[in-house]
Amino acid sequence: MNTEQIIREAMYQVAEISDCQLMEPIREDTVLLQSGLDSLGFAMLVAQLEEDLGIDPFTEMAIPVYPNTFGEFVRIYQQYAEQSQDGQ
Repeated sequence: MNTEQIIREAMYQVAEISDCQLMEPIREDTVLLQSGLDSLGFAMLVAQLEEDLGIDPFTEMAIPVYPNTFGEFVRIYQQYAEQSQDGQ
């Protein structure tokens, strides 16, 4: 599975656990705040992705960046996953 697929799967798992209804379909330009996850859901998502991917880019950032869209969120994880692999 690629990073985007892992993130999508984690979003659906978190939505189910937190009893949130995700917007369908989640596209690259979907605004995160309108995706259906609330702030607790996003915290759970980041925690789940840290478990799944072994990284939390938001704690590793020198300057915090807050993604607006699903595509931006995915690209942040892809960038940090590549950096993590390069550092090994």
